[in-house]
Amino acid sequence: MPRIENDIKLDFKDVLLRPKRSTLKSRSEVDLMHSFTFRNSKGSYRGIPIIAANMDTVGTFEMASALHQFSLFTAIHKHYCVDDWKEFASKHPECLQVSSIFSVAVSSGTSDGDFEKLGAILAAVPQIQYICVDVANGYSEHFVNFVKDVRQKFPTHTITAGNVVTGEMVEELILAGADIIKVGIGPGSVCTTRKKTGVGYPQLSAVIECADAAHGLGGHIISDGGCTCPGDVSKAFGAGADFVMLGGMLAGHSESGGEIIEKNGKKYKLFYGMSSDTAMKKHAGGVAEYRASEGKTVEVPYKGPVEATVRDVLGGVRSTCTYVGAAKLKELSRRTTFIRVTQQLNTVFGNDN
Repeated sequence: MPRIENDIKLDFKDVLLRPKRSTLKSRSEVDLMHSFTFRNSKGSYRGIPIIAANMDTVGTFEMASALHQFSLFTAIHKHYCVDDWKEFASKHPECLQVSSIFSVAVSSGTSDGDFEKLGAILAAVPQIQYICVDVANGYSEHFVNFVKDVRQKFPTHTITAGNVVTGEMVEELILAGADIIKVGIGPGSVCTTRKKTGVGYPQLSAVIECADAAHGLGGHIISDGGCTCPGDVSKAFGAGADFVMLGGMLAGHSESGGEIIEKNGKKYKLFYGMSSDTAMKKHAGGVAEYRASEGKTVEVPYKGPVEATVRDVLGGVRSTCTYVGAAKLKELSRRTTFIRVTQQLNTVFGNDN
């Protein structure tokens, strides 16, 4: 029998952060670096916990090299081959040095071929310490068993698994061997899962509930999707996310995948969801007759190097911390009180200003 949960679930746009008394004199005093030790791998991490999404128009080797300069992380998309990884490791060893800030993960699907390819990449580039096991629907028994298999074969690697949006599935995946759970179904800028399937969960509430479940077991979560501006990144951290993954905000840059398109004197780059027609035609030979596309393709105005966007995001998060009195990023969730709102922005000159 169908059930209705009457509690209203919230997205980033439904809330603002309440300012609080602060002793900070400047944004420059805020420390965004964060350290974690992971439950199952026993591995450690130190860096600014913002991650470029493992989409082939975002999670590129070029993006990883650029973000490494800012101590950010990149989940490399799964369509690079073994030779591509070997070349990257040769050209950019700094991104793979455990003694410095390790900043990349290898991504994998859940087929037998994906498992074999994952093993081949990790054998060829043993410096890799992070694995991102990624599917759109993390609720299947097959997915849980795949995570168990990856943990058994790679006992000391840190495993990210997702996507899910509820606490009980977060707990199951952590107990299956995952260290970090990717949270988000449908909030992405080029994701149409909610439209095509009617399935999803407002991202702010998903992060709050999943963080509580993960932290109770000593696990961690990534808020994946739904961020449209630096303020949303801060809200995700405030809600309890250990990491925040960005796709659309990092699309359209020099380091993003794809060619530059020129139309009427303006430059664009293609950005598309990994379940879109574009992605499936590129990587799977087309959309299988039993499924529907759950992503869209957009032309993003070309933004040039990603550096300016990164500085804008980091500056926004630092400013958030000064408003709520958090001297370190790791203090932000403890200093966060959300207030529900009906409007966030003055729209006299449009919603983007």
